[in-house]
Amino acid sequence: MNIEVRISKKRISYQKAMNLLNKRVEEVKKGMNKELVWILEHPKTYTAGIRHSQKDILDKSIRIVETNRGGKITLHNPGQKIVYFVINLNNRKKDIREFIKVIENSIITFLKTYKINSNNDKKNIGIWVKNKKIAAIGLRISKWVAFHGCSINVSNNLSNYKKIIPCGLDNNKITSIKAEKKIIPINYEKKLANIFIKNLKNV
Repeated sequence: MNIEVRISKKRISYQKAMNLLNKRVEEVKKGMNKELVWILEHPKTYTAGIRHSQKDILDKSIRIVETNRGGKITLHNPGQKIVYFVINLNNRKKDIREFIKVIENSIITFLKTYKINSNNDKKNIGIWVKNKKIAAIGLRISKWVAFHGCSINVSNNLSNYKKIIPCGLDNNKITSIKAEKKIIPINYEKKLANIFIKNLKNV
């Protein structure tokens, strides 16, 4: 397993990240570059997946960036940690459900380090703390290369969700590590990356 781990300290614009991600996808398909796990944050950005609907946009003045990931409307903002992947399932099990399970279990393990008990939901993809969503997952598969990834609400401003119906959910049903534990985690990116890398060995 030869995966590059990239941790960006400065916020990366959504479009720049997508350009780099899509370029890496094509390189991985051709065997020209390593797989990737990339941890970063975005400036405040509302994005729409391929299943989105206009009724999910409550504030029509906000700018929506359309993307090729799965899912509906969601928010990225400072304090939310993004984990992007470019993983070649041709070299592993060609099992998308198994790959999603690895992502889910990695997030659950990470949250446990802050004494937060969380779970997945077969009907509503993502990770939940009781009945509130703390992490979202959105993937795309092209020629068995899996890309895009997940977002984890760490210390971001949850009021930004009021302008949308996030992932088709009640926007009051969103939470974060800060909201659950009244703390702001710092310097956790390497720990998060290590959890994902360890679990990816099982794919």
